[in-house]
Amino acid sequence: MATIRQQLDALIDTLTPAMEKAFRSVVDDIRSEIVLAEVVAKLEQRDIEGAITALHIDPEAFRPLSEALRQAFNQGGSIVSQNMPKISTPEGARVVVRWDGENQRAEQIIRTKAAQLVTLVAEDTKEMIRERIAAGYEQGQGPRTIATSIAGRIDKVTGKRVGGVIGMTAPQGRAVEKARAALSVGDIEGMKAYLRLAKRDRRYDARVRKAIEAGKPVDKETLDRITSQLTARYISLRAETIARTETMMAVSASQHEAFQQALDKAGRDVSLVTRTWRSAGDRRVRHTHMVMNGQKVVGMDMAFQSPSGAMLRYPGDTSLGAGAAEVIGCRCLCVYSFDFAEAYARSRGL
Repeated sequence: MATIRQQLDALIDTLTPAMEKAFRSVVDDIRSEIVLAEVVAKLEQRDIEGAITALHIDPEAFRPLSEALRQAFNQGGSIVSQNMPKISTPEGARVVVRWDGENQRAEQIIRTKAAQLVTLVAEDTKEMIRERIAAGYEQGQGPRTIATSIAGRIDKVTGKRVGGVIGMTAPQGRAVEKARAALSVGDIEGMKAYLRLAKRDRRYDARVRKAIEAGKPVDKETLDRITSQLTARYISLRAETIARTETMMAVSASQHEAFQQALDKAGRDVSLVTRTWRSAGDRRVRHTHMVMNGQKVVGMDMAFQSPSGAMLRYPGDTSLGAGAAEVIGCRCLCVYSFDFAEAYARSRGL
């Protein structure tokens, strides 16, 4: 029989692709609604915020992402509740635990997490676009060139926009723009730097090397293909990172809430719960979480402490201020244990 860790890991593996797909659908939806002329008009007026508004990066566009997060939260809570250790009331009556996704506290948790995710991705995207616009002005690029670098170009085959910085992080956007600039003007060192990018499409390496040998830029068709592929791969990387991290965080949060619901239903004190941090136990585990492996805390609110000083109630928890360095790609698990023998001893005055 699969352990709870195996079941939760399997659930995360199952749900992660759905979250990745949700992220890509958000990017595609935002791109599809862009009217380039509206963005160009604002850029001609040097109205950066107006140009961003014209991109319609609204919270509603991220609904598929928040729905995928909710699904992960509820399925995680359901699995944990189904595998809950036997629990009874202080009088000894058996308690049947079922996941309640409509519990007021559970609803607030997932609503808050979804809102935080949407805000983070939306604001990060806008900030990255502001950076791209500022860089474009500084480099003397025209409004249409800047707008196209943000929104992407229309693919003649699919009729859909491809390329553009929407969906990437700021560092990814900078990497694409740096590569595009170097390849378009024949910057030898910049072109060599492009050939070191792990996410480049190696099918075009020969053409880039030939351009380097000739001391010339690559042709426009090759440039468009290179930047489109690099963009697509960076967006896929970001989709994968967000999906894996947010799915794990949602499942860990639902595990914590499932045990809290069980305690509430049984009328048991939270002091009877011991929580233990367990790392994935391989070389991919970050150093701080290797150190935390086996750390125990009592109750439901006492936090684990990372050597970095970060405080987390469970893996992936950011409610106490833990930053990205402690949660992105985390695969750790919190093990919850009930100690009813101690409660019995207390009641007997032992």
